[in-house]
Amino acid sequence: MLLLATSLSAQEEGTQPDKDEGKNQVDVNLNMLGRGEMRFGGFTEGDTENRAQFLMERTRLSLGYKRPYIEAKVTAQHSGVWGQSGKGSFNLYEAWAKLYTKHGLFTQIGRQVLSYDDERIIGANDWAMAALSHDVLKLGYEGYGHKIHAILGFNQNAENITGGTNYFDGAQPYKVLHTLWYHYDIPQTPLGASLLFMNIGLQAGEKDNPESLTNPAKTEYQQLIGGYIAYHPKNWSFEGSYYHQFGTTIEQESQKGIKLDAWMASIKAQYQATKQVGFVAGYDYLSGDDYFVVRNHGGIGLVRHKAIKYFNPVYGSHHKFYGMMDFFYVQTVKDTFSPGLQNLYAGATYNPIKGLNLSATYHYLAMATSLDGINKTLGHDIDIEASYQILKDAKVSLGFSYMASTETMEKLKRAEENEDLKWAWFSLVVSPRIISKKW
Repeated sequence: MLLLATSLSAQEEGTQPDKDEGKNQVDVNLNMLGRGEMRFGGFTEGDTENRAQFLMERTRLSLGYKRPYIEAKVTAQHSGVWGQSGKGSFNLYEAWAKLYTKHGLFTQIGRQVLSYDDERIIGANDWAMAALSHDVLKLGYEGYGHKIHAILGFNQNAENITGGTNYFDGAQPYKVLHTLWYHYDIPQTPLGASLLFMNIGLQAGEKDNPESLTNPAKTEYQQLIGGYIAYHPKNWSFEGSYYHQFGTTIEQESQKGIKLDAWMASIKAQYQATKQVGFVAGYDYLSGDDYFVVRNHGGIGLVRHKAIKYFNPVYGSHHKFYGMMDFFYVQTVKDTFSPGLQNLYAGATYNPIKGLNLSATYHYLAMATSLDGINKTLGHDIDIEASYQILKDAKVSLGFSYMASTETMEKLKRAEENEDLKWAWFSLVVSPRIISKKW
């Protein structure tokens, strides 16, 4: 396929060399993000008496090149906390080349950002300082309302002579990735729909003893299949999705393969009442494990599960969903298993003047799994955010989140005794285009 796309591109260029002269373009862009946070609990057990305060930064420098039938981009990225020992994290966030034809076929290879539909399953996850990018080969076609992408990834730790079947502590969370995405926009109708299939290979086995007789190194495969639909009539917007996971995943404690059978569904509606005022409401359901263990402080509880039933939204932009305090699906699941999640939310946006955006959202959060003698309600979360576009390439934002947790959150070891959890943040993003040259 790569050779085919290259050949097609070369043929098309060869037929019209004079027309392609003067169509080279080079862009150099800088993106600087600074964010400060003040946490009174959140992520894990809350502790409002010992708040955490820190400043973070992320800097990206991108070089892009484009001419007919070829594109390339390289982005260097540094992220870290102000004052931390060492030099923070420096990596190559993007490094890809793309060949395409005038008929809609393309091939893109290298480290690249993947973003599909509402980013619930595959997204840039740009709120996280390191964000997400993938070393993959992407083949596809786009034209006449149709888009189809095939994504192929295979990761290893090093260029080994032996031991090349293991992938422990790699830069990306999977060893093998096969993805097929199809999207269709219906002509003359504000309706689009997508289908997604993923085959994900995860490394199982003992890291320090890959030849173990009881738990040898092995690739376990899980699958995900589902769809997303969006309809945007006039001032309304409706979105819905459903995904099912099956196959085999990895049990965190034992690092052995275990059967997977999980699902999720979501619906969302938005209404733009005026140019300044809008409303949103929705509901997410992510399945959870049966017989989820609730351990008392200092206690031990063991339940033998035959299958994992909690849904994992794998490589999505998790901060966009489930409340901004990121209690759910940003960090790993505690004690291997999860009771799932229900997220019922409603909110409003207000734009009083040009460039100023205000929003407030309420989340009712509950478990998906029923546990004997335990209320499903996890808490009530309110997120408030304001942003202002200072210049066309500079934006300042700030936000505050408050969560009234329940006894259930305490039993799940996600908060101390019925504490009110709070989180505040501010950020400044400056993203100027330094050079844009055509010749």
